[in-house]
Amino acid sequence: MSNDDFEKYPRYRQNRRMQQKKLQRQVRKSRRRLNQLRIMWKLFILILLIVLCYMLLKLPAWRLHTSAFDSLSSPALEIVNNKIVPSQKILSALRRNQVSTKPIFLVRTDNLKESIKQLEPVQDVYIRRFWYPARLKIIIIERTPVLTISPDIEVPPIAFFSSDGKLIGRDYMPLSPEYKTVRIITYGVGDDYRNWNKAKVNNFKKLAAMVENASSEQVEYIDYRDPRDVYIKIPTVNIRLGSFNAGVYDKIQRLRTLVPQVKMLNKKIKYLDLRWDSNFIKLDE
Repeated sequence: MSNDDFEKYPRYRQNRRMQQKKLQRQVRKSRRRLNQLRIMWKLFILILLIVLCYMLLKLPAWRLHTSAFDSLSSPALEIVNNKIVPSQKILSALRRNQVSTKPIFLVRTDNLKESIKQLEPVQDVYIRRFWYPARLKIIIIERTPVLTISPDIEVPPIAFFSSDGKLIGRDYMPLSPEYKTVRIITYGVGDDYRNWNKAKVNNFKKLAAMVENASSEQVEYIDYRDPRDVYIKIPTVNIRLGSFNAGVYDKIQRLRTLVPQVKMLNKKIKYLDLRWDSNFIKLDE
């Protein structure tokens, strides 16, 4: 008997439909269980990730140690590029701030920067944060010295001017020999150097540069103790300029021919006088 013959019987057809519905219910039930397992597995993974992230954030290596600013040997602190400002002064500036207890990537460094920038030679500061282990790298950008101030020829410089015209005192002296500056000898009488501005500083810098270019020698110092009677010392001779005015730049050009002549003299020279239209060589008596 064929299947078509069986389909003719109502009871057989009813049993077949019941079996199909039962199978469908079993399939739906299996799918629901599978979906439930997937949801539970996803929830488990999510909770596990949350717990792991929380544990990672709680690791002490993500945070600066409370003693990070206690000493220069702290592994959580590195200070670089400072040649004028002692590292100890930078450390003292950092100590004005509390060490943050937040994870390093949430720590704001604005207050640290402002504290360091209060140090006069500091022009700018960059602070890099390293995540693991937590540490800070302080990168110092310092002002460039262009003039140094001495009260007497035999006295070491007591202050310096930076290229932006800022006067910086003896707390940051002496400077490293790598800085090439123009040394100004002045008592501060008649023209107090504490009142000099950027233009005045640039004038001295320009004066020294022109003398070096014209004489092919390095300026040792500019004697400005009497602003009305200025001297410039180069290795070959002491140059007397008189007043420091606009006309002095034209006088300096004479050095191109005068310095070679002075070198040929076998006599001891006190100074080369450029105050007048005619040049004079003052012999040392």
